Amino acid sequence: MVATETFKGTVLSKECLELGEGPSYDPITGRLWWFDILGSTLCELDVERGQTYTHALPFKGSVIASVDDQRQMLASDKGLYLRDRQSGVLTPYVQIEDKPSNRSNDGRVHPSGALWIGTMSRTAETGAGAIFHIAGTQVTKLFEAVSIPNGICFSPDGTIGYFNDSKVNHMMSVELDPLTGLPRSAPKVLIDQSARKGVIDGSVTDLEGTIWNSNWDGGAVDRYSPDGRHLSRHAVPVSRPTCPAFFGKALDRLAVTSCWEGLTDEERGNEPLAGALFDLGVSVRGKPEPLFKL
Repeated sequence: MVATETFKGTVLSKECLELGEGPSYDPITGRLWWFDILGSTLCELDVERGQTYTHALPFKGSVIASVDDQRQMLASDKGLYLRDRQSGVLTPYVQIEDKPSNRSNDGRVHPSGALWIGTMSRTAETGAGAIFHIAGTQVTKLFEAVSIPNGICFSPDGTIGYFNDSKVNHMMSVELDPLTGLPRSAPKVLIDQSARKGVIDGSVTDLEGTIWNSNWDGGAVDRYSPDGRHLSRHAVPVSRPTCPAFFGKALDRLAVTSCWEGLTDEERGNEPLAGALFDLGVSVRGKPEPLFKL
């Protein structure tokens, strides 16, 4: 076990969201975006000014990606939508699956420009979700019987994909075609977290190929090598961090979302920052998120 490094970061936004998720930095605007999935809200942070803005959504959004300097793509329980940057107008793009009892959860754009997106039951029913690959408007189901899809991210060259079912608590790795983001082999277990405290939640990979993972209910962000070695652990001031994202002009900072979903009133009282957005306070070699290709 590696030693846990104390939190030396800061609070980026004190908007305490029930289920803060899906952070993504947009270098086009210098804004950091993330969601309150259960609150149907899109949040926006002007990093330079430290100002947070919130945008009510007509659905439960969970993933945002840039398309170009005019549009963004949002994944939600109603499918994929294009969002006009200036007006905020939402336009339906493609449906993920015909299953109203499900919603979208974790996802990320592969270097090829295709999206991996996970779905899950609104009540976290075992095996009710799946992970999909969306290239343009073509939707392909990759993995079935997933309960809580999380940790979707990719090696810098796009040849390896990572994901997790939080009910199983294994980080999986799978060989990919770097030109399409489609699997070339069956997934294999990279990290078995099932016997340890905390749950493997959202992840992102840096330029070195190491994996930064939020340990939900473990109060930390872990860093792993591509072969699964535990390199470091960094404490956060809440028990339930959910997902990291690189941000800043040099992409050398790490933002971390969190949530208070599932905490008792007493636990929330002991964690006044549960649901806030944090700067982890470590120097990283981040990489920009790929554009989603229509």
